[in-house]
Amino acid sequence: MTLEMTNGGRLLVEALEANGIRHASCVPGESFLPILDALNGSPIALTVCRQEGGASMIAEAWGKLSGKPGICFVTRGPGATNAAAGIHVAMQDSTPMILFIGQVERGFLGREAFQEVDYVQMFSGLAKWAAEINDGERIPEFVARAMAIATSGRPGPVVLSLPEDILSQQVAKRAPIEVPPIEPQIGFSDLAALRRQLIASKRPIFILGGTGWSAEARTRIHRFAEIWDMPVAVSFRRQSLFDHEHPCFAGVVGIGIEAALKQRIEDADLVVLVNERLSEMPSQSYTLLDVPVPRQALVHVFPGPDEIGRVYRPSLGIVSGPNAFAAALVGLEPAIGAKPWSGQVAQAHAAYRAFSDAPAPTPGAVQMREVMAVLNDRLPEDAIITNGAGNFATWVHRFHRFRQAHTQLAPTSGSMGYGLPAALAAKRMSPERTVVVVAGDGDFLMTGQEMATAAQYDIAILAIVVDNGIYGTIRMHQEKTFPGRAHGSDLTSPDFAAYARSFGALAFTVRETAEFAPALDLALAHRGPALLHLITDPEAITPTTTLTKIRAAALKGQERG
Repeated sequence: MTLEMTNGGRLLVEALEANGIRHASCVPGESFLPILDALNGSPIALTVCRQEGGASMIAEAWGKLSGKPGICFVTRGPGATNAAAGIHVAMQDSTPMILFIGQVERGFLGREAFQEVDYVQMFSGLAKWAAEINDGERIPEFVARAMAIATSGRPGPVVLSLPEDILSQQVAKRAPIEVPPIEPQIGFSDLAALRRQLIASKRPIFILGGTGWSAEARTRIHRFAEIWDMPVAVSFRRQSLFDHEHPCFAGVVGIGIEAALKQRIEDADLVVLVNERLSEMPSQSYTLLDVPVPRQALVHVFPGPDEIGRVYRPSLGIVSGPNAFAAALVGLEPAIGAKPWSGQVAQAHAAYRAFSDAPAPTPGAVQMREVMAVLNDRLPEDAIITNGAGNFATWVHRFHRFRQAHTQLAPTSGSMGYGLPAALAAKRMSPERTVVVVAGDGDFLMTGQEMATAAQYDIAILAIVVDNGIYGTIRMHQEKTFPGRAHGSDLTSPDFAAYARSFGALAFTVRETAEFAPALDLALAHRGPALLHLITDPEAITPTTTLTKIRAAALKGQERG
């Protein structure tokens, strides 16, 4: 019997196709030409980017949205090192992703050949798993293992190094291996123990986070909250896990947490932490819950057993994925009679509404609070909003009302430049939905070259660039720590509207609040990429304070010291 032969590159692409992968990003390189050839005509749509950091962030965003590993291909050396930015986001955000790196051919390994790097060593502390394939025949095996590791337990990124010659190696064609994700299921005893703790509590609260939630699981959590009259909060940059208009919504456990919500968690006698690690940012630098033993009873539900008890010792640890846990909650029979915490739910939601509705006048002709009100009014409920990192994001996180599932893409890792690639990923995956990236001036230029990608594929995203002429978060911390001695945080930026128009985008400059709504309407009606350049006052550093006030308080503190 004569075996049908193929090459390693085609074998790899067929393995991805068999696992339902329909999108991949890359910056092309000569080290993986057989893969590029195999993708020609494949059902996998390839998005070619202008820098590997943007390409890897696009893949990470696909992983967040789909629950399948986001796929990215880069070449060796500088390609791989640039792509590390997206791997870091995927690791801290618990996002399934696979980065494939073209490597020097096997016979050159260990000689520090052109652009050679030991990727197993480089990524072993940054990714969930890193490996190098040394035989084309084993490509299906390694891809299957990568798919399983990226999606099992706590999801995360996998890095596979591909020596150039294994991709052109002639190998026996074989049926690819399909790897369905395995989600751990909550057991009956754990469910019963959870019910006992809920019934015994007087001040419980749920906190949701993490990735991998289906829209159905989100609906089930809503239903549970209604039946149990349970206050539910969401963690930092996981805001679309719960409808902000729902009467059980208690707010966001993130940077600049609402004071009443913080107090509510501190006073709780039971915290149910679901699919969330509660790391530095949402935990208010590990002060919200005591480490290692919280003063509140803690039920920690997480798909990876290694995370339970890693920082916080729970009263009950439950190894379960979010979808399985949500399905189990639907059948959790509540106690008969009134719940002692019922009145607290309305109070929690009212406090969130007051915080989110509060006026926030700031210096400058463009008022970001009013900009967010216009966005809330104009955007459809299923619009996807993305952002990178910086103080500008405070306005989105506090004032935008997230209503539907999978409408937020934002890095819990605090990676600048994430918003634009994430928006491109979202629009490529769901072209029928409105996608808006909100970025700072420093943040946007971290990956601004990907406007060329938007132009190349005619991806109709809207970018809103909030330009205050500084690295705002850094300046804020400088004024707190070294008041009046800011250094290295000023920015000189291009005319962002002209920059966008150079790529063929529709673009407007907004210098006054009244100009925003008509410019937004034109941008949303446009069929291609668009950009709104908002000129804001650097003094408007947060919704509640200014740089001058921060500086004055720091100087006064120094005088007292």
